[in-house]
Amino acid sequence: MSTATFLCVHSLLPPGVPHDGRTVTASGFRKRNLSLGGSVLPQGLAGRAVDAPVFDDGMLRCRIDQLHTALIHAGDGFEAESRLSFIRERLRFHLAGLQPRAPGREANRLAVELRELLDSRTHSGLSLHEAAATLHAHPTHLIRCLKQTYGLPPHAYLTGERIEHARRLLLDGHRPVEVAAPVGMHDQAHLNRHFTRHVGTTPARYQRTRTRSYATTA
Repeated sequence: MSTATFLCVHSLLPPGVPHDGRTVTASGFRKRNLSLGGSVLPQGLAGRAVDAPVFDDGMLRCRIDQLHTALIHAGDGFEAESRLSFIRERLRFHLAGLQPRAPGREANRLAVELRELLDSRTHSGLSLHEAAATLHAHPTHLIRCLKQTYGLPPHAYLTGERIEHARRLLLDGHRPVEVAAPVGMHDQAHLNRHFTRHVGTTPARYQRTRTRSYATTA
């Protein structure tokens, strides 16, 4: 086992703790692991899970599932970092009783500053850690402030701005294969997936439909 901490859906296994992986029932199980380094979960906290490694926490399970989903696709690192920050927060709640900080009177100011930062980095993007360091706020606190003020977490806001930029380029006549890189998407597949989710159709079909509609009205 490595020196990292392994999180198996509901179980937290610190490094050095032996386990044989046997199932409780004959039906077996499926599992997905997260290896958490010391920068995410210090060994001092992870060690507290030795006596009680299993957590009955639906929210934690949901957070882990969201992170695994984000990790499947290239280009969704910003979202994955945000998901991981909430897992870290939830584990610290279980292991150290640390309650998350609710957005206070400064929430609107931080939300505006974060939105401006995201707007200035639509193409290049940024990490959640970088945003937190720039605005001198905790990562999960920043996420909550933006969502409370604008209704979206940072990764969703940034993706939405990129899709809007892509839509404008398509309407200006740029080919779909020429759009992904200029708007900050990882590749064409990354653009197609998010564009389809936001607009309801692929970039190519959107461009054809809009061009045909314009030609008809003209």
